[in-house]
Amino acid sequence: SRPMIKVLFFASIRERTMEKETEVEGAPATMEALLRLLCTRYGPDFEAEVFDGGSLSSRLIILVNGRHIAHTGGPGTPLRDGDTVAVFPLIGGG
Repeated sequence: SRPMIKVLFFASIRERTMEKETEVEGAPATMEALLRLLCTRYGPDFEAEVFDGGSLSSRLIILVNGRHIAHTGGPGTPLRDGDTVAVFPLIGGG
């Protein structure tokens, strides 16, 4: 079967995507590659939430399998088939 990464969206991020989760085929190699791909899927509003200029927004909390990417390489965090990525805004409820 094709490699797959599950992505979960919360709070204001969910309002941008209009769905609470998605799956990305082909397992992008890094977090940044995954997010760029999601930007093409969800458009400029989503991109504005996720990127600040060319770099990853500091208003986001991103976890891979429950670990904050601040501890795993930030945008360069490697992704593997079967990973679960969770994207939260910094402030706000679910």
